[in-house]
Amino acid sequence: MVNQFRYEIPTAIEFGNGVINDLAEHVRKLGGTKVLIVGDPGVVNAGVVDKLSKPLEDSKIPYVTFSEIEPDPAIKSVEKGLNLAKEENCDLVIGVGGGSSLDTAKAIGLMLTNPGNIRDYVGINLVPNQAAPVIAVPTTAGTGSELTIWSVLSDKEAKTKLSVGSIYNMPTLALCDPQLTSTLPPHITAATGMDALTHALESYVNKSTQPISEGLSIQSMKMIAQNLRLAVVQGENSDARYQMLLASLIAAMAFNSTRLGLAHALAIPLGAHFNIPHGVVNAILLPEVMQFNIIGNVDKFAEIAEIFGENTKGFTKREAAEKAVSAIRQLKKDVGITQTLSDYGLEEKHLDMIAEEAMLSGNVPVNPVKPTLEDLKNICRSAMGSEVRETVTN
Repeated sequence: MVNQFRYEIPTAIEFGNGVINDLAEHVRKLGGTKVLIVGDPGVVNAGVVDKLSKPLEDSKIPYVTFSEIEPDPAIKSVEKGLNLAKEENCDLVIGVGGGSSLDTAKAIGLMLTNPGNIRDYVGINLVPNQAAPVIAVPTTAGTGSELTIWSVLSDKEAKTKLSVGSIYNMPTLALCDPQLTSTLPPHITAATGMDALTHALESYVNKSTQPISEGLSIQSMKMIAQNLRLAVVQGENSDARYQMLLASLIAAMAFNSTRLGLAHALAIPLGAHFNIPHGVVNAILLPEVMQFNIIGNVDKFAEIAEIFGENTKGFTKREAAEKAVSAIRQLKKDVGITQTLSDYGLEEKHLDMIAEEAMLSGNVPVNPVKPTLEDLKNICRSAMGSEVRETVTN
C-alpha cells in the first residue's frame, strides 16, 4: 500500500442521454463568445457536428468548424486548427469525436493561451498556463481523452508519436452523451472497448496504483466485463452503450494518476510505424503483457480473473492469475479482434527498433515487472502469431 499519493480532477463531468442539448448553456457559463468546433471528417459526415452546432445556432452563439484531422492526429493539424481559432477570434474549443479529435481540440485550447509551438510541451508538466476553456464531447467509449491530461500527437515525417501531459491540458467540461455512441460499428466498438479495458487493467496492476485509482479500475473492469460483448453485438442496446461510455470515463479517471504499462508503451511505436489502430494494438498486446506481468502482481491478476467470471475456487493464486489471461483472450476473440501484429506487417527485423522506442515510454518504469529489451521483443513475438513463435523457437 502506498503511503502518499495525489489525486486531482479539475474537469467537470455532465453524463447522461441528451446532455448535449444543454451545450449552449455550458458555453455561456464558461464565457465563450465564439466557438471552434473540432471534429474529424467522420463525425462531420455522420451529422454529429450538426447535433452540436444546432443548439449554438438556436442560442445565437457564433462558431466555426475545423475538421482537418487524421486518425492519428498530426502536429500539423493542431497548428492549422490553432491558426483558424486565432483568425476567427475563438475563445472556447469544443472537441467532438474519438481520441484523435479530442486530443487535437485539447492541444489547440492549450496553445491559445501558451507561447511557442506544441512541440515545446512534449513531456509531462511543462505547460506554464491554463488552457482556454475546452468542452470535450466523446463519441467513442475507449480513449478517455475527455478526462485525461494527455494529448497524443503524430509527427508523420518522423513516424513517431509525441505526448503532451499536463493538468492544464484537461478539458474544462466533459459532456458525455451515450446516445452519440449508438451508431458506432461493431469493430470500432470492440477496439475502443478493449482500449478502455487496457487503461483500467494496466492502471490496476502497475506500481503507481493507489486506493482511489484502484477502486475506479475495479468498477470500470466490472462494467466492461458485463457490457462490452453486448455493445458489440447489440449496437442498439442503449444500456450497454451507456455502461461502456461510463466505464471508459472511469478508466480514464484511474490511469490519469497512475500511468499504464507495457501494452501502451509498445502500442505507441507500433501504431506510429505500422498504422495499427490504437485500440486494436492494445487488444493484441494485452494478454501477452498480462502473461509477462503475472509474477509482479499475482493477487491482483487472480482478482481480475474473478471480475471476468472465471471460477477460481480450489485453484492456487498463480493458477487463478493465469485464468485472467485466458479470460481476456476469450473476450478479445468474442468481440472479433483476431488479428496479430504480423497481420500489420511487423517482422522480426523490426523488433529492435520497436523495443528501443517502447523502452523510452514513461509507462515502463511503473510496469509491475521491470522489462529488458529482449522481454519487450518476446512480448511482440508472442503477439505476432503462432507461426512466428514456432520459427523463433526452432
